[in-house]
Amino acid sequence: QLQFVESGGGLVQPGGSLRLSCAASGFKLDYYAIGWFRQRPGKEREAVSCINTADRSTYTANPVKGRFTISKDNAKNTVYLQMDSLKPEDTAVYYCAADSFSECNTWYQHYDHEYWGQGTQVNVSS
Repeated sequence: QLQFVESGGGLVQPGGSLRLSCAASGFKLDYYAIGWFRQRPGKEREAVSCINTADRSTYTANPVKGRFTISKDNAKNTVYLQMDSLKPEDTAVYYCAADSFSECNTWYQHYDHEYWGQGTQVNVSS
């Protein structure tokens, strides 16, 4: 069964860090556009960051540039989102989303993705 499993959310103080993981099960991430969307309270779902697993090209949304870094570990078949300098406005449910044979420059522009993770809650609060 093909699926993605997310982990790494939690409660952190402003300025702190968290690392989200999105692990693929049942297949290898050879050529995927994969990353995270988030849905903040009362807001529409928005793209955060994406990586192409073939050439490692990336997309990062302006509100998180310089603070969030996406990466992948081939051996673990996992993509990570390192979130530093977290702000209260980063509070959201973060969803991993992936498309096979796709590119990040199109991935972030729509919600119609092949695979979605179950979501993980990130709370940034003092």
